[in-house]
Amino acid sequence: MRAKIALITVLTNKISKMKNFYTEVLGFTIKSETDGYIELVNEGVRFAICTRHIMADITDNHESFAEEHKGQAFELAFPCASAEDVKSTYHELVSKGAIPIKEPATMPWGQTTAFFADPEGNIHEIFAD
Repeated sequence: MRAKIALITVLTNKISKMKNFYTEVLGFTIKSETDGYIELVNEGVRFAICTRHIMADITDNHESFAEEHKGQAFELAFPCASAEDVKSTYHELVSKGAIPIKEPATMPWGQTTAFFADPEGNIHEIFAD
């Protein structure tokens, strides 16, 4: 095996809300869907949403999938074309139901970034160089 990330799966107890968020708010389209698992169309790395229940089942009920979700475990970062695009995209996402975390701001290293959360509380970033 060579070290390469080929799939990112977001775990959830709220599959319907997460499906709506990632398709209706962020604009992903569904590549395939089964009960409790949704793969989304994404260029490059495969991207999916899966219930913790399904992951527990396929890992012989590993306890980490049964534990209550606590804190931030990952972040997805979405590139924008410009600082103005970050600002307009942030307001569009929030108007569609994204949870606002931090309004667009210029970081000390020059990027413009903004942060929002999905229905599971995962905080994500949009940015422009």
